Amino acid sequence: MQIAIAIVALLLFVFGLKFWLGITTNHDQKIQVPDLQKLNLADVAVKLQELDLAYKIIDSASFNPAYPRKSVIEQTPEAGDFVKEKRKIYLTLNPSKYRDVTVPDLNGRTKRQASSQLRAMGLHIGTDFTFVRDIGKDVVRGIRFKGKTINKGDKVALNSILDLVLGDGKGR
Repeated sequence: MQIAIAIVALLLFVFGLKFWLGITTNHDQKIQVPDLQKLNLADVAVKLQELDLAYKIIDSASFNPAYPRKSVIEQTPEAGDFVKEKRKIYLTLNPSKYRDVTVPDLNGRTKRQASSQLRAMGLHIGTDFTFVRDIGKDVVRGIRFKGKTINKGDKVALNSILDLVLGDGKGR
């Protein structure tokens, strides 16, 4: 008799627990995550608030010119996934500009060496070379950015176009 009571009590407890968990965890609730890509934070906040969802910014990626500045590049969970209310959507944003890189010391390097190093850093070499009187032909004697001379250690935005000042090889 006691074993039967224990089994009935256990079954009642299990079914009661299952019923309670179904109610408290909103088991049948499904909210489809909207596509937030290319939206700014104000639009994201409005859209998610309507669906009773929250968001958290977890990172900003490398600048991508295909997306508007400070807009969503990635989201987790993905658009179209189903979540429950009050779930956080984690966002990765597009920065407002390219990151800055430090200009290296290229003085005395050949045009070819300097071009390779600058391209490896994510910078571009302009075609407007300036030549100064120097014994070394095509040896870097300076760097210009937007017509102004820049020095080693200065910062320029990634993907900037730098113009090299080169020696003409005709001596001093």
